[in-house]
Amino acid sequence: MKSFALFSGGKDSFLSVTIAIEQGFEVETNLTIIPEEFSMMFQYPNVKNSRFASALLGIQTEYRKESDFPAIFREFSERGYGACVAGAVESEYQKTRIEELCTDNGLILFAPLWRKSQLSVLEELARRGIHAMIVSVAAEGLGIEDLGKEINMQYGEHLKELTRLYGVNPAGEGGEFESFVFSYDQSDKQIRIGTAEKRWMGSYGYLILGNLSIT
Repeated sequence: MKSFALFSGGKDSFLSVTIAIEQGFEVETNLTIIPEEFSMMFQYPNVKNSRFASALLGIQTEYRKESDFPAIFREFSERGYGACVAGAVESEYQKTRIEELCTDNGLILFAPLWRKSQLSVLEELARRGIHAMIVSVAAEGLGIEDLGKEINMQYGEHLKELTRLYGVNPAGEGGEFESFVFSYDQSDKQIRIGTAEKRWMGSYGYLILGNLSIT
């Protein structure tokens, strides 16, 4: 089935696309929403670099503004798409809104990570050779030193401890952190990152990636 994916370049959307492809969905387009800074729906930092993560999958990327979000589903339905792939894990608000828009426009929603164990998501990333780094933090226990860290099983142990101490969601579903996929073992392409600037605003911060290229 011809499909598009809501794609930020982060770990959850990337993993969801790989699962969708395995399940027979023909993901022809990764759709990246350019949001406001404190969007309740979409990842903010580095989304304009999503095309580089998408290139690791060999999929084209389209960009839209958040204000255009509802109309996008009608547009893709009219273009012959039959399904939407989403990386929602626990956010009822996010999943419900996407589900309603899919239903209203005759689209199937495929959200393969929905209600999965948070730690199992990290295990699945490792199993599939998906390498993601932390590009934003906004929770007690996470600081500037976490920016740029790879989200692997070792870092997962750190997140488990933060869950115990502070109630941090180990998959970042509460906005505690956001990620960017910088490498994929099954791709013949590599992302080269020219610059990585840490910006800290007292209680939260971003890692801004610049001068990216694909080789």
